[in-house]
Amino acid sequence: MSVLEPKGETGSAGGYAMAKDFQVKKRRPVRRKHIAPLLKELEEGLNIDLAVDGAFLEMANYGPWQLVFVDKVAKTIEVNDDEGRRWVFLTLRGFLEHPDSMRWVAVDHGAIPFLMNGADCMVAGVHGADQDIEVGDLVWIRDKEHGRPLAIGWATMPGSEMVDASKGKGIKTIHWVGDELWDMEA
Repeated sequence: MSVLEPKGETGSAGGYAMAKDFQVKKRRPVRRKHIAPLLKELEEGLNIDLAVDGAFLEMANYGPWQLVFVDKVAKTIEVNDDEGRRWVFLTLRGFLEHPDSMRWVAVDHGAIPFLMNGADCMVAGVHGADQDIEVGDLVWIRDKEHGRPLAIGWATMPGSEMVDASKGKGIKTIHWVGDELWDMEA
């Protein structure tokens, strides 16, 4: 099973949007061997090397989401989609270290101010996308010029359609630069 595929049923669909009242709870150290399958699936799904050997690892709840901290920085997030299926992905801080990860959507400079205020990504600003993106996939949005991560969200159309379409919503954002999770990570 790929990390980018649903990990199982959970019964709660609370991960679709971030709430301002989310708080980090039950933060605890964890051994690498306990989360090794999660990390391996994430590495294979995004075609990256997390290189967490020797790092201090912690897990915590953040509202309905689960976070993995690497050396005190939240790098991995587990969220539920609308159908209650569980997904594992990097946070924006994780993507800062892995700018060549799969499941990306590139946007122009006109979209950046809106994304940094938590707006959904409209397809008019999309200039490129990973062709493997399917409807309902968790994707990350990056600046087309510099490749810097801007937001994470749920794809509402396939990657090839996002680039060709001129109207509509392409991604429903859940985490963006400047939100509570980003500020917590600083």
